[in-house]
Amino acid sequence: MPSFDIVNQVDMQEVDNAINNTYKAVARRYDFKGTNTKITLDKQARNIHMVTGEDMKMEALRDMLVENFAKRGLSGKNLSFGPMDSTSHGNVKRDVAINEGIDKDQARKIVKLIKDRKLKVQPAMQDNQVRVTGKKIDDLQTVIKLLKETDLPIPLQFVNMKS
Repeated sequence: MPSFDIVNQVDMQEVDNAINNTYKAVARRYDFKGTNTKITLDKQARNIHMVTGEDMKMEALRDMLVENFAKRGLSGKNLSFGPMDSTSHGNVKRDVAINEGIDKDQARKIVKLIKDRKLKVQPAMQDNQVRVTGKKIDDLQTVIKLLKETDLPIPLQFVNMKS
C-alpha cells in the first residue's frame, strides 16, 4: 500500500550556515560597530544563544536571523524566541530554541484535518511524525496538497513516499 510520512525536520548544517551569515551581516553593519554581539549554536541542545548591547539591537539581530533562515530554505516557524534578559555587563541576552518534530497536539490536528476530508486514507501518529497510507497515490497527493494549503504553526515536510 502506498504511504508517506509527515515530519518536521531541521537541517542543522543549514542552521549553522544561517547563523554564520547572520554573524557576517552583524560585522558589516555600522550600528553594530563596537558592540559585543555574539551568536552561538549548541547543536546537541538545539539552541541558539544571542548576546548584544541593547533591546533594539536584539530585535535587529532577531530579524537578521529569521531572514537568513529564509534565505537558507529554513522556516522561521522552527524558532522559539525566549525572553530577553539582562547580563551583568549591561548587555541583553536571548535564547532561541530550535523546534523539531511534530508534538502530539499538532499530530492530532493533522489527523483530524485529514479525516474530516473523508478521503480513503488512514493517518496514524508515530513518535514525532504522522504516517499516511492509502490505496491510491492520488489520494496521498490530495492529502499533501491539503496540508500545504493549511496554515499550521509548524513547517511540514513530506518524506518516504512509497508506492
